[in-house]
Order: sequence, then structure tokens, then C-alpha cells
Amino acid sequence: MSNAKGPDHSRRKERSRQAILSAARSLVAEQAYDKVTVEAIAARAGVGKQTIYRRWPSRSAVVFAAVLALSEGADGQSVALPDTGDLESDLKLVMRATAEEFADPSFDRLLRALNTEIANDAELAAEYREKLARPLDEAKKARLRSAQEAGQLDPDADLDLVLEVLYAPLFQRWLHRGGPLTPAYADALVDATLRAFGPARP
Repeated sequence: MSNAKGPDHSRRKERSRQAILSAARSLVAEQAYDKVTVEAIAARAGVGKQTIYRRWPSRSAVVFAAVLALSEGADGQSVALPDTGDLESDLKLVMRATAEEFADPSFDRLLRALNTEIANDAELAAEYREKLARPLDEAKKARLRSAQEAGQLDPDADLDLVLEVLYAPLFQRWLHRGGPLTPAYADALVDATLRAFGPARP
């Protein structure tokens, strides 16, 4: 009997987890972040708040889990960058999608909420770097290494610096609401990065 109940119990736990993360995302998108409490998330998800506290220690941990879930594919695997053999085309595709995502109001509010928590919680910041930022950066650098091998990028380029030059202006424009995050802007960042780190001309 216990074996028969095991899978159902696991499915219920997963449904509960997904409901909580969905509730956190929707609440952050709908109202001021200081009004989003563990109690409000529990009520929206249809669970008791102790169900949340058994899995996550705080609101910030729930918000981070909600963002982290969005970075995973449907099969739970990390996202990989496209590799068609054309670095410029691939980077423009990725940067346009990134700009569009950051410009989406619901994602914007969720990411700003996470950044608020990270700024005030060193432990959460470390978890963010370990579980989200570093894996994404490694996926990006894998694509850049492929470009180096294909002669499309300076073989001696510091790939961490390449990523900073490519992504930091977009993040700063988003953070300070400094201007529209358009496809043209995304393309311009790729063009500037490739001019700076493209293969040396003979």
C-alpha cells in the first residue's frame, strides 16, 4: 500500500510546489512587492503557509525559486544557446529574446523583486550566483568557445569580459529605466561586442 501511495504523494507535492511558484509570480506581477507576503502566496496557491515554510524559509526564497523555475526547460534541463554556426545571428536572436523578456511587465516586476531581495541578503545572492547566474553564464561561454574554435571570435578573448560587454548595458538600461529595450538596441549591443572581440584582421 505504501508503494502505491508514493507516486500520488509525489505528484501532490509537485502540484503544490507549482501552485506556490505560480502564485508568487502572479502576486508580484499584480501588486506592490511589499504587499506580497508568505500568507498571501499561500492563500493564492490554496495551501497553508506552513506548507511553504516546510520547503522555503522566507518570501525571498520563494521568489527566487519562482524565477529559477522560469530558467529551466520543460524537461528541467538548463537552457542552451543556439549554435547555427553563425555567431552574429545566434547572439542577436538571444539578445532580442532577452530584451523582450526584460521589457515584459510581469517579468520586469518579478526580476525587480528578486534584485531587491538579493541586494539585502548576501546568502540569497550567493545562491543566485550558484544556481542561476553561473549556469547561465557557462551556457553562454560554451557558445562563445564554439565561435572561437570556428574563427569567429578572438581566440584570446576573455569570455567573462565578452559577456559583461554584451549584457551589462542592457541590464543597466533596464535597471535604471534608461530607455526602451528594443530589437534594434539588442542588435546594436551584439554589433558593438563583435567589433570589440571579433577575430583580428590580417
